[in-house]
Amino acid sequence: MNQQPASLWRATAATPSFDPLSGDVHADVAIVGGGITGVTAALLLARQGRSVALLERETIGSGETGNTTAHITEAIDARYHFIRRKYSVEEARSVADASRASLEQIASFVEQYRIDCDFRRLPAYLYTEKRQYVAELKNEASAAREAGIEVSFVDSVPLPFATRGAVLWPDQAQFHPGKYLAALAAEAASAGVRIFEQSAVREIQEGEPCVVETAHGRVLASAVVMATNVPISGFTYIHTLAAAYRTYAMAFEFGGEHPDGLFWDTADPYHYTRWQEIDGKTYLIVGGEDHRVGEEEDSEECYERLSTYVREHFGHQTLRYRWSGQVIEPHGGLPLIGGSGRIFTSTGYSGQGMTFGTLGAMLVSDLIAGIESPWADLFSLHRVRPHVTTREFVTENAHFPAHLASDRLTSRDVEEGSARDVVAGEARIIRQDGRKVAVYRDQAGTLHCVSPVCTHMKCDVAWNQAEESWDCPCHGSRFGPDGEVINGPARDPLEKIDVESRAGSE
Repeated sequence: MNQQPASLWRATAATPSFDPLSGDVHADVAIVGGGITGVTAALLLARQGRSVALLERETIGSGETGNTTAHITEAIDARYHFIRRKYSVEEARSVADASRASLEQIASFVEQYRIDCDFRRLPAYLYTEKRQYVAELKNEASAAREAGIEVSFVDSVPLPFATRGAVLWPDQAQFHPGKYLAALAAEAASAGVRIFEQSAVREIQEGEPCVVETAHGRVLASAVVMATNVPISGFTYIHTLAAAYRTYAMAFEFGGEHPDGLFWDTADPYHYTRWQEIDGKTYLIVGGEDHRVGEEEDSEECYERLSTYVREHFGHQTLRYRWSGQVIEPHGGLPLIGGSGRIFTSTGYSGQGMTFGTLGAMLVSDLIAGIESPWADLFSLHRVRPHVTTREFVTENAHFPAHLASDRLTSRDVEEGSARDVVAGEARIIRQDGRKVAVYRDQAGTLHCVSPVCTHMKCDVAWNQAEESWDCPCHGSRFGPDGEVINGPARDPLEKIDVESRAGSE
């Protein structure tokens, strides 16, 4: 499979364009990130009468909102039976209430602003193909009902292959996230939000005022919202509470009849499936094959496995788009939303970016306005739940020191080599002239040589063949072949190393 990643949503939605930041501007609130959280928060804050400046590294929707599969749902990746057991029944009800409020906020925006984004309400199914998971699904149905959701366990699922049963979630939703976000950004701009694209944030200083610095200007604001999937600061407490995973999606042009709904299975890694009508064509969208960033030796295989899954379950279909995204898995299974002083953060959406991203915007805008929220403590960055998955917390955070130690201890084991020996399409980490070099030669023959040391916390990056990027397994930073930042929390690019002239003279 030789196809460059391209998101269905970005390819089929026209987005408004905004100028980069130039000079200094003042605002009540500065928002960093132009995805669903940032744009929604900007509009909500503007409707409260606050002046808002929004900064986006690239273009609106170019981050994880453009890499979603766009399920809008009360179902949660952590499962309600887990929340009931590890938190409480009351807190499970709060999760359900917050998720429903988020879904209805999206529906309200669609109606109020008459957004043409193919928003539809439809059922969802958490199903299994294996008898051994039936009891677990029945337990999930019981916990979700106790949380106040009108779910039921059903024996059959409207899919073209055999299943053993499912939890049926009525009245869920889907939409075209590219069209939705473009319209929301336009409404935010009309409400007075100043949006700046191509404005990567280099530094955030908390103070009175806070200062958000880019290469060509600053925003001075009373509060800052980091809506960037992960905080773009240095190593913080939040980085110890979250782990970054890559997830993959493919869109196939689909002919004939198809079931109506959102579908998730119980495989490990699990698959999520839905259909979307765009410009008279029907697309089957399938996602899955999640793994920790930087820990899949052959990321191209993830697409191959998804393609095999589709062929075996839905027959031969014509592939049109494929893309991947970054999922942040939080400790304790729930998003991390809240403030520390004047800086507010919303992250850890797990597999529910559209739902929890909207919720994060709602909650942060309330916190900035001083509006009391019934969900603030549950999703707080500083929530204390000593009984919640201590083992998982320790296991996830062991990756950072383990990788760092391994990178330093095995430094001398990196093979000696010359950059000139790397062929087109190949990437390697070699030792040349006494230092490690991450080398990639693109298909045009151009050589890219950078330091393999991540600029965030100094772990060594690994090559991602499918995405043609250098990925850090410690906290999920990703860099292009030339070292430029693709995903935070890193702010600075990988150091460029000039070895080509030396290699060419050997």
